[in-house]
Amino acid sequence: MKSSSAATASRAAATVPRAAADHGPRRRIRRQLPSSPWLFAAPGLLIVGIFILYPFVSTLINSFTDKRTLIPGEYVGLDNFRELLHDDMFWIGLRNSALYIVGVVPALVLLPLLLAMLVQKHIPGITFFRSAFYTPVVASIVVVGLIWVWMLDERGLVNAVLEAVGVGSVGFLSDQWLLLFSAMAVTVWKGLGYYMIIYLAALANVPRELHEAASVDGAGAVRRFFTVTVPAVRSTMVLVAALSSVAAFKVFTEVYLMAGPNGGPAGEDTTLVMLVQRVGTGLTGRVGYASAISVVVFIVTVALMLLVLRADRKEDA
Repeated sequence: MKSSSAATASRAAATVPRAAADHGPRRRIRRQLPSSPWLFAAPGLLIVGIFILYPFVSTLINSFTDKRTLIPGEYVGLDNFRELLHDDMFWIGLRNSALYIVGVVPALVLLPLLLAMLVQKHIPGITFFRSAFYTPVVASIVVVGLIWVWMLDERGLVNAVLEAVGVGSVGFLSDQWLLLFSAMAVTVWKGLGYYMIIYLAALANVPRELHEAASVDGAGAVRRFFTVTVPAVRSTMVLVAALSSVAAFKVFTEVYLMAGPNGGPAGEDTTLVMLVQRVGTGLTGRVGYASAISVVVFIVTVALMLLVLRADRKEDA
């Protein structure tokens, strides 16, 4: 009797933890709410909805109205977009934004790659140059713009050097095209370090054996660059081209600081984003018309992204 009761007690003691182990996880799973993942995503979705989706939808709706800063406005259909076709300032802004892409994007695709190849080498003092190249990235764009305005002014450092060597003063900030090209130079100078870091990450994944094999075949540095380095980082170059194209088309701060709120001489250096700011702000700002310009900027930006991606797919094919 004692042995049978002891055996029964041992079986009961063995089955209790097993039952607890079987039902424990099930109880925890049942207590989990189906909406739990959404609770974790809710803060991010709320931020996206408030600061991205709502402004986008509001801008799209306002583009079909004659809304002003202090007047709600009424529905006018496509009148704002028809007016764009006859607005000289709109075409000037579109021209300058397009020229900005042509002048900035090739430089920001190629020069950071060359810098990344340079600072990738393990030579004495290279850490200083890495920091120096990246310093403009962390600097405020407003501070950078003001520094360059002071340097390029008629009494600035650059003109002082030019006068000292006998070249004479150059109107970097008073000539229409020189002002635009100067703003492009500031954009390139500030973006070099940022895209250099992206290229450094890509170059770290390029096998060294490829360069060694090309060297054995007699390829020089230039040939290795075009036959080994460029194909290996081509996807990164497409990414840089897409990012820099969008940023160049939406440029505002550099041109605004160097050309002033009026967009340079007779407003000839105005960009599309500057036109949105000029038309849509103030007590009498035409919010509806500025929203129509913003919609055009959005459409062109999406088109640029699609063109870059399509070109990448054609090269893959």
